[in-house]
Amino acid sequence: MSGKLYVVGTPIGNLGDFSSRAVETLESVDFIAAEDTRVTLKLLNHFGIKKEMVSYFEHNKNERGNVIISRLANGETCAICTDAGMPAISDPGEDLVKLCHENNIDVESVPGPTAFATALAISGMNTRKFTFEGFLSANKKERREELEELANEKRTMVFYEAPHKLTQTLKDMYEVFGERDIAIVKEITKVHENVVSTDLKTASTMFDEEKPKGEFVVIVDGKKIEEKEISFDKAVEEAKRLMADGMSTNAAAKEVAKITSFKKNDIYKALL
Repeated sequence: MSGKLYVVGTPIGNLGDFSSRAVETLESVDFIAAEDTRVTLKLLNHFGIKKEMVSYFEHNKNERGNVIISRLANGETCAICTDAGMPAISDPGEDLVKLCHENNIDVESVPGPTAFATALAISGMNTRKFTFEGFLSANKKERREELEELANEKRTMVFYEAPHKLTQTLKDMYEVFGERDIAIVKEITKVHENVVSTDLKTASTMFDEEKPKGEFVVIVDGKKIEEKEISFDKAVEEAKRLMADGMSTNAAAKEVAKITSFKKNDIYKALL
């Protein structure tokens, strides 16, 4: 009988967010696949857990993945942990999970904090529809191409970004997207957690004098539908479609008003 892979979410800053079920899982498995064994060792020591660990990260995932699958196929159990957050989200754990499915090995989730979802929840941005884009390329040309592909995206866009790339990324976003609302969420669940709600023009020069520090999630408003692109009748039709999906009249009118030049009250009256 084959074993099982447990996908275990780890804290993104506050160790108090590590669940009792996650602790029990790490205590019970045969071994742990860790993105960085030094980081995971600190977590294990904090909770008094002693367990065999194997490293599993971007540059050894092909070789090490086959070793882990072989052990699972022979009946062992493994927990995969990333340094922070849910494994397999912008993380090589995705490949190990895929290998398990291909080899008919059970995969079980032990959920924990996820930076992009937590950032969205405290950002104040539109969260009804969003797209998670993860990390943009470090190559300037490729990064610009990735952003240009998103220029007409109407959903809220969520990005991860490293501090040393953040300043240039914000400048590129302003050049490609133009004026948009934006939320920069920093150090989630840590002592210096902070949300800056601003616009791309302001954000593009925000860190010119002081270099950013910490871990960031950047949330950018989607492209608005311009008045010339949609008539009032079309706006009302869109609101009716939202109502058909279960949204209240008031909420539908408010949502359509956000993406058009029409007032919420006018749309609301038309719906009535």
